Amino acid sequence: MTTSRDVLAMLSELVTLTSLAEGSPQSFKVRAYEKAGLALEADGRDLTTLTLKELVAVDGVGKATASKIIEFVETGSVEKLDTLRKEFPPEFVELSRIPGLGPKTLMLVRSELGIENVDQLKEAIAEEKLRTLPGLGATSEAKISKSIERLGLSGKDRRTPIADALPLAERLVEDLQSLPETVEVEFCGSLRRFSETIGDIDITVASDHPDVVMAHVVQHNEVADLVVNGATKTSFLTAAGLQVDVRVVAPEQFGAATLYFTGSKAHNIELRQRAIDRGMLLNEYGLMDASDEEMDAADRPVVASRTEAEIYAALDMEFVPPPMREGTGEVPAASGDGLPELVQRSHIKGDLHYHTDRSGDGRSSVEDMVDVAAKAGYDYLAITDHGVDLAINGSTAEEMLEHRDHIAEVAQAHPDMTLMWGCELNIGKSGGLDYDADFRALFDYTVASVHSHYDQTIVEQTDRLVAAIADPTVNSIGHLTGRYIGRRPGIELDYTVLIDALLEYDVALEVNGALQRLDAASDVVRKAVDRGVKLVINTDSHHVSELGRMEYGVLTAQRGWAPKDLVVNTWDRNRFLEWANGRKP
Repeated sequence: MTTSRDVLAMLSELVTLTSLAEGSPQSFKVRAYEKAGLALEADGRDLTTLTLKELVAVDGVGKATASKIIEFVETGSVEKLDTLRKEFPPEFVELSRIPGLGPKTLMLVRSELGIENVDQLKEAIAEEKLRTLPGLGATSEAKISKSIERLGLSGKDRRTPIADALPLAERLVEDLQSLPETVEVEFCGSLRRFSETIGDIDITVASDHPDVVMAHVVQHNEVADLVVNGATKTSFLTAAGLQVDVRVVAPEQFGAATLYFTGSKAHNIELRQRAIDRGMLLNEYGLMDASDEEMDAADRPVVASRTEAEIYAALDMEFVPPPMREGTGEVPAASGDGLPELVQRSHIKGDLHYHTDRSGDGRSSVEDMVDVAAKAGYDYLAITDHGVDLAINGSTAEEMLEHRDHIAEVAQAHPDMTLMWGCELNIGKSGGLDYDADFRALFDYTVASVHSHYDQTIVEQTDRLVAAIADPTVNSIGHLTGRYIGRRPGIELDYTVLIDALLEYDVALEVNGALQRLDAASDVVRKAVDRGVKLVINTDSHHVSELGRMEYGVLTAQRGWAPKDLVVNTWDRNRFLEWANGRKP
């Protein structure tokens, strides 16, 4: 069954592959697909039910794009997309993730050096061939080589960024859930634990009709190549080369199966040992009574198997949320010491990194962005459009003052929400910030972020961050390293020094919920939590369709063991405003 999510994914893939074909991410066709995707996502209707006339009536959707959508809904494929996939196979598209290899450069290295994959690129670098091409050189060659290593593209165990894997997994789960024969379905593995990158997608389905489920899976439009086609397990490769494993289990075994296939390996080992210590055995079929050693395994009574919660309870444990299951102390904590009161999406009372079309990269008006925030139930909201120092996207002081007046007008329509005039300040090479200190002090709330100078040393990067943290006009540090997972390595920092500074100056560390960022990373969040550093979970939304990022930020914070009370935007309005205003000079 084709869904709206499938349609949007198809348009997204067209954007990626057309950028390569056109040699530019800014070409007319690329921008047309991007614009159509955003417009249709914001539209909210079931895209699979719209006629050609209705699609074209959506502002931003042209007839050519609408025709491709109709073709996809009716046939499950798009001829243009199939042609592009043949021209740009997954191993070539992977090269586009490397900084310094834009579409034009990629086509150049392909035509001049015959490079089709990362291994061939590495070989060309080793032989110093890249530097001979126009527009490149020894410095570019060295930077590309370093990026390959830092992005983890050099080993055989290639991993997929969560921003690519999660939407696909969610679409597959939605599709499988639509089957009448499906009782429950869940994606598992490292993706359910919310790892930043994943090896493959594991999906577990509870059903008494595995034949129906398997038959449905092999017909899915994401299947490019079947790897395994069994009675209860189907594995396939997508057009992007990502493997998906779908397993069907009996409904009464669903909890045990999801627990086992979610992992991690270290977490499962600790659980199995805990079961053994209590005279039980734990596997993917259930938790069994093993007190009678002479009894056949098949005859042992099942203690718990239907849900994960039942299994944890039978092991005398609290339920461990999937993002915490990494074998890093969660089993002892859930067994007696007590897990922290983890932050939940329901705890969030505001978003404090939020863009409108005042930013050059913002795509929705102040009115529309505030409306969706109000519908999300926020008590407070900081609109933090870019400062003047960020080329193209920033605003002058005069423009910001006009923006403040506009925000004040919009606020009148939302008396139940505190609307704050803020700014995302750009952290310069040495830690300098936009505007002068007196002007910065006028903002109700600020987030300071790195957007440039990614190649400085660890000491230089740490010093520039500490300088920004020490500035009394800064409330929080946004997307700490500036990374794009799997596409751009973040800056390297001394986290001990950084966390000391955050603690000393009482500045919050952002957990950015954009899937391509998830920055600060969960391991850094864990370090910050251990020291008592305040956190703030934000969406960094630039469009009305992006508020769902808050859930992703929360999951990353949970992975870092973040308790509710350390997250400033779980606080009630008065407590939050008292803290925010306390940083003013």
